[in-house]
Parts: sequence; structure tokens; C-alpha cells
Amino acid sequence: MAVENIANSADFKDKVLGAAQPVLVDFWASWCGPCKMVAPELEAVAADYSGKAAVVKVNVDEQQELAQQYGVMSIPTILVFKDGKEVNRIVGFRPKSEFSSALNSLL
Repeated sequence: MAVENIANSADFKDKVLGAAQPVLVDFWASWCGPCKMVAPELEAVAADYSGKAAVVKVNVDEQQELAQQYGVMSIPTILVFKDGKEVNRIVGFRPKSEFSSALNSLL
């Protein structure tokens, strides 16, 4: 499964808060260098966990309300959700293994 973009707060509710499986949410922006570095790591995670977990992206420039609601102060910030609740927060560039570990603890 590919990384999906979140278009609005209703989309966020459906794909993240209402998800039956764990979800990694990447808060990012197109002008952010570390965000560009973390993107391929998250694409690999999405492929590895297809059917077991989801990976979605939230552009903070387009979705400022969501970024504020979840207290995103710097990007990239990756929030991990399970059963509609934030269970982990990873800030800054990290290798794929760190995202995998966060998901493995929930599966």
C-alpha cells in the first residue's frame, strides 16, 4: 500500500481516527529538507506493512488546523495512532527501523 495524503479533517477522521489498524501520520511540508529525507523511509514502511498498518501524510501548510490540534511544533513529526489515539510521537528524520519498531510494538 502506498502512502496516502490526507486532504482535510474529515479525511483524517476516516483514515486515521477510524482506522482498524495502526496508522503512522507524517506531518510534513514541501519546503522541509528533513521531510524529503524521511519520505522514502515511510514509503518503504508502507510497503512492508501493507495490510497490517497504514501510512498517511498531512501537509502542515494545507492542514494548519490539524497540525495545531496535535501540537506539531516542528517537522517532520510522525504520530503513531492505534484505536484512534496517539500512542507515539517521533520528531525529525529517523531511519525506517525506528518506524518499524513503533509499529511492531502495536501489532
